[in-house]
Amino acid sequence: MNSTPATRPDGIRAPLHALQGFVAAARAGNLTRAAEAMHLTVSALSHQIRSLEQRLDRRLFERGPRGVHPTADGQRLLEQVSPHLDAIEEALRPFAARRDDVLTLSVVPSLASAWLLPRLPEFLAAQPQVELNLLSDAAVVDFSRPGQVDAALRTGRGQWPGVVAEHLFDDWLAPVASPALAARMRKAGVERLQDWPLLGDPDPDAWPAWFARHGGDMPARFAARFDDAEALHRAATAGLGVALGRLTRVRLLLESRQLRRLGRQRMKTDYAHYLVYPPRNRGHAALGAFRDWLHGEARVHAAAMARGSRRARDGLTR
Repeated sequence: MNSTPATRPDGIRAPLHALQGFVAAARAGNLTRAAEAMHLTVSALSHQIRSLEQRLDRRLFERGPRGVHPTADGQRLLEQVSPHLDAIEEALRPFAARRDDVLTLSVVPSLASAWLLPRLPEFLAAQPQVELNLLSDAAVVDFSRPGQVDAALRTGRGQWPGVVAEHLFDDWLAPVASPALAARMRKAGVERLQDWPLLGDPDPDAWPAWFARHGGDMPARFAARFDDAEALHRAATAGLGVALGRLTRVRLLLESRQLRRLGRQRMKTDYAHYLVYPPRNRGHAALGAFRDWLHGEARVHAAAMARGSRRARDGLTR
């Protein structure tokens, strides 16, 4: 191809779909992933890009064994075109057809697997008309972009600006460890947890509050520290140390005996579980049906935890 674009009296007019395919490929760095995202075959996407290169008389991608990378010309085109395509997509979003029988829900992965998924068959059986799209994601949902996510299950203090936050149930902390570690440290006794290898909690106030309430002294050091509850729980299953497990989230690990409770003491956290959604979705039919069912399940769960039954203490409440 020539180093300079061919001169045309009417300018260069590239089809919008070809530009969309180019931007998708440049962002993904992989034709297969970009084609899947656009619901195209790889052959169709490749044809779009080749046609665009021919129109511009420039090579836009370097193709290698690990994917594609924009050339210098391709990078300049990406920087010029992508903001406009994003603006067009954003402008069209409010006009997208809204289906009240489709619910897109964002859930933290550990809460989804340990608490929500075992209960969902009952909801789907009772509401067969609802199409549920479940997004397992720990990222905070940006509800300012309509049409992406209808609602989310989140853990916090319920003080998120600009959204409706409906309290579902509280959560509890309890020391948990792998069976192997529990057997190895049996002589230390659960009354002296400070003598066990402890794992630093994402909440720096958790262990101090635990020892203040149940007695004992903070250890001189932690075996390891974590800023994510899921990683903390997995480290405990690997035998790295004792974690303050979130009982709702470690349910499956306790049930499968990958973790054991150390004693029956527990402590309510400062955080609770909430259903969160933007005010504009109050009238969404599928969300309304899910909301009513979810609050019923949450009440059952909270009552079992409050009774302190054996299943509740083990984080196995239904």
